[in-house]
Amino acid sequence: MPSPSLWPAALPDPALEDWRHGGFGLYLHWPFCQSKCPYCDFNSHVVSHIDEARWKAAYLSEIDRLGAETKGRVLQSVFFGGGTPSMMSPDLIDAILRRIRATWPMANDAEITLEANPTSVEAGRFAGYSDAGVNRVSLGVQALNDDDLRRLGRMHSTAEAMAAFDIARNIFDRVSFDLIYARQGQTLAEWTSELSRALSMAVDHLSLYQLTVEDGTVFGARATLGQLHDLPDEDLGADLYLATQEICADAGYVGYEISNHARPGAESRHNCIYWQSGDYIGIGPGAQGRLTLDGSRWGTSTSLAPLPWLAQVERTGRGEIEREAITRTDQLTEMLLMGLRLRDGLSTSRLATAGFDPAAAQLADLIELGLIAEDPDRLRVTDAGRPVLNGILRRLLANQSPVN
Repeated sequence: MPSPSLWPAALPDPALEDWRHGGFGLYLHWPFCQSKCPYCDFNSHVVSHIDEARWKAAYLSEIDRLGAETKGRVLQSVFFGGGTPSMMSPDLIDAILRRIRATWPMANDAEITLEANPTSVEAGRFAGYSDAGVNRVSLGVQALNDDDLRRLGRMHSTAEAMAAFDIARNIFDRVSFDLIYARQGQTLAEWTSELSRALSMAVDHLSLYQLTVEDGTVFGARATLGQLHDLPDEDLGADLYLATQEICADAGYVGYEISNHARPGAESRHNCIYWQSGDYIGIGPGAQGRLTLDGSRWGTSTSLAPLPWLAQVERTGRGEIEREAITRTDQLTEMLLMGLRLRDGLSTSRLATAGFDPAAAQLADLIELGLIAEDPDRLRVTDAGRPVLNGILRRLLANQSPVN
């Protein structure tokens, strides 16, 4: 890491188009699920009836509204998240993507991802999604063990997950799936065997999350009552994390982000927009966005509850409940919080433009501890530093002066 005197000089004014380093994407939230998983703290809801015609009209209205504000930008990715977007009909996906393509010029290699649960019913829709333009699917597999799937509240079996994966692999250019580790009673040997099995399935991307017990979830309530048993202790959790990194690397899956591993070139382009502090539109209940408009960066937010969001769009023509200017200090904080999750880290010249003070961050100490890589062009966390990233971030941000 260069000394402060060698750090790129900060520009006198903020780079108003800094978002271009990260790109431009669109996230659309489908808030409904067939059931609520006990570990899930996402904005998802179980309902008995969904009026797709109303939801279609609301989504198209929001695309039109936000398209007018970002006219001419090249859209690099679209992500249908949830909830369970594979509950959406292919016709609804098709209508949304048609309106998106009519609203923004699309990159030649635009990534269009849809999250799906691997039940046999939903897998049967995959061909329709592909015809609509979806070219990447992310399957919520979560475990390759039927007992653990039941504990996690999943509605599919291992056999159904494997069948859905085989269908997806034959239809889509790119396939990812999620697994959760550090599950109840899980041993290191069991996880290494399960992960090796997953890697043998010729998938190109894996999202591997350590189970966390969140407040407001069923698991959280059980833990409070002392009814959530056999969770791995801190030492085993660390061993599981380290084994995950080693096994994936040996199989050619680069841990390009803390929880994400991919074959070279198969990284999630949409999620990289988040991690690289690009601009992204958020549409749907609970969806957030970041937009640079008229020289300022804005955070957008929406109502969490599905029906109030839908009613607001129908009543006012606007799905946002708030649009807040993000200060330059908060922009720098977000840049560090998100960008240092990536193995490649952040450009030092970009950080300097954002107002980062390397002297205040005491980088020499972090380098000496082996937690930050010594690189004149990038600020990167080392493999040894990644398990303690939160502590590193606190250190980097502790003495930063407010950015004007």
